[in-house]
Amino acid sequence: MTPKKRTRGPMRPRDHAGKPARLLPIGVIRSSIKKRSEAPKQASEGAPDAWLEVRPLVARALDGLKPGDEIIVVTWLHRARRDVLQVHPRSDPHRPLTGVFATRSPDRPNPLGLHRVTVREVAENRLRIGPIEAIDGTPVVDIKPVLCAIQRP
Repeated sequence: MTPKKRTRGPMRPRDHAGKPARLLPIGVIRSSIKKRSEAPKQASEGAPDAWLEVRPLVARALDGLKPGDEIIVVTWLHRARRDVLQVHPRSDPHRPLTGVFATRSPDRPNPLGLHRVTVREVAENRLRIGPIEAIDGTPVVDIKPVLCAIQRP
């Protein structure tokens, strides 16, 4: 008897160890923006500051961050549609349909948001950051420092 060959479906990504890829939220955004329709398209278009609450289990990972630091907050855009592959940029129907990988649309197969923000305050397991266009309750999956030498040629 020969063993059955396992095949992977297109929506079951695997890492090198054969385990499913998983993102575990490390925190959440607490913002005055409550609905997706209230959020500006980009942070520079009037987005407020917000609190990033980090889970107590990973709070020690905030060590070294201080007011004035620039960071990249990686979010999971939990209200995004994952079946959208093309959009009219900036929701303008006069612009031609464009693949989501060429846009900043929140609707995409893996709706990760990248937000370059400034740390305004550090208070235990919370960061006051901004400006950020993420809505209240948006899961945070990572925080990274901005490295100017790498990001700017």
